[in-house]
Amino acid sequence: MTPQELKNSILQLAIQGKLVEQRPEEGSAEELYQQIQKEKAKLVKEGKIKKGKCLPEIAEDEKRFDIPETWKWVRLNTVISLLSGADLTPNKYNSLKKGIPYITGASNIENGNVIINRWTEYPNNIAHDGDLLLTCKGTVGKTTIVQEKEVHIARQVMAITTVIVDTNFIRYFVENQVEGLKSKAKSMIPGIERDNVLKLVLPLPPLAEQKRIVAKIEELLPYIDRYEHAWSKLEDFNKRFPTDMQKSILQMAIQGKLVEQHPEEGTGEELFQQIQSEKQRLIKAGTIRKEKPLPDITEDEIPFEIPESWVWKRLGALFSIERGSSPRPIQAYLTTSEDGVNWIKIGDSEAGAKYITSTCEKITQEGAKKSRLVNIGDFIISNSMSFGRPYIMAINGYVHDGWNIIHIIKLKDGSEFNKDYLYYVLSSNLLIEQMKDKAAGGVVKNIRSDSLRNLIIPLPPLSEQKRIVDKLEELSPLCEKLK
Repeated sequence: MTPQELKNSILQLAIQGKLVEQRPEEGSAEELYQQIQKEKAKLVKEGKIKKGKCLPEIAEDEKRFDIPETWKWVRLNTVISLLSGADLTPNKYNSLKKGIPYITGASNIENGNVIINRWTEYPNNIAHDGDLLLTCKGTVGKTTIVQEKEVHIARQVMAITTVIVDTNFIRYFVENQVEGLKSKAKSMIPGIERDNVLKLVLPLPPLAEQKRIVAKIEELLPYIDRYEHAWSKLEDFNKRFPTDMQKSILQMAIQGKLVEQHPEEGTGEELFQQIQSEKQRLIKAGTIRKEKPLPDITEDEIPFEIPESWVWKRLGALFSIERGSSPRPIQAYLTTSEDGVNWIKIGDSEAGAKYITSTCEKITQEGAKKSRLVNIGDFIISNSMSFGRPYIMAINGYVHDGWNIIHIIKLKDGSEFNKDYLYYVLSSNLLIEQMKDKAAGGVVKNIRSDSLRNLIIPLPPLSEQKRIVDKLEELSPLCEKLK
């Protein structure tokens, strides 16, 4: 049950006569009703309130539940006077506190209190101290009780003056009816219509019982507030839990705690030596560029312990990393020709996607010579704005200097670093935090390719990489079900 549903349930119990006991010595609602009619007639005669419309008798099907014998079903208009508001033109209100407060709508009501920021010296639709205000257009259903001597109300507000009825009792009754009133509105704009308020069928208790009902509601409201606070925390937890769970599982994976280690699968250091050997061969052959030497990893850089068969390595030691390049001006190289090649922009990466599968634009062969080629299986990472998000290429193409490229090196036996494992590592908090730490720039941060090369990752043997990926993909649907 939501906090609002709980509050509605309490209000419903209240208007059914089930929240407090009935006391014969407090009289009956019929007796109170007769007093109200006499008082209303007197106020009409004195010109203090207007005579209301005659409304039809209450039909049996309008009496939605049983009420105590001492209560009486009445139309709301028979026990209140209702004033509709009217807007003022800008030349008739001010912010200099001249005149009386001008209440324009829901923005003037916060947590049941009135916020006054406008005044008028030309009031004509005036609510008085003790009247109940109800917002009826825009954000509807907000209520408050006037504590100023007089206020002018705009058309977004109605004022209810009670006659020998507890104003707070009417307030809680009206709050309980708001959803029904909204559903009866004929306008396309959300609102509450005056006639529908007046036609409301009210279960009227004796006055003393009204006051006891109000006291009981107000005794319970702090508990509802506490329940709402706890509910909000639970809602927030439930929203965050699936994502937090995925992050925790990924963290376990890169710490070597998600699957067991198998000695027969070798070590991360052995894999590193194979990668280095092939990388040096490719550099010698001119296939990839020689890069700056990388510094040794210090103890201070290592964030957590990993299995003995794993090893910490810098990204630049494991892969060939370079920045994209842009032919300029790019407009001169865009083409719709069939011999054009894919031109990969940030806009080609879909939110939450793992792969780049298509491009919106192509560039000429001449433009390609001035850019950087990426092949299927390569990684690209944005180097500015929302930097750090990895994508795996599912197509060949060319990238501009807003991307960093990670080329995976194929080993002599045809095997290679597990792309899915690398994707998970690059998506982990370990790498995200390192990227944030190394990002340069003022308002717009960016991650340079040199900085990317210096990031450290935990390196397990190839076979273990695959088992980690298999376990992550086994658990991922379970996390999704929690959402």
